[in-house]
Amino acid sequence: MDWVPILFVTFKVIVLCTGMFYAIKWHYDQGKKGRINERRAVLRATGQVVAIFVLSLLLLGVATFFVSEMFGLELVFP
Repeated sequence: MDWVPILFVTFKVIVLCTGMFYAIKWHYDQGKKGRINERRAVLRATGQVVAIFVLSLLLLGVATFFVSEMFGLELVFP
């Protein structure tokens, strides 16, 4: 009867240590996977911002050209 607490405490320590090891490993792996997804999201958002900026710049140039033509300004290109 004296060996029962020793056996149960030993079993409990082994199970808890194994569970902690796999929990830490899982969280570490999720963090590494999250970085890749986060990097992709940042690159995608950056591409969208650049595309919107270029399109708005082009639209502003075209609008400026038409407004200047409406007012009779001559844009002379060399």
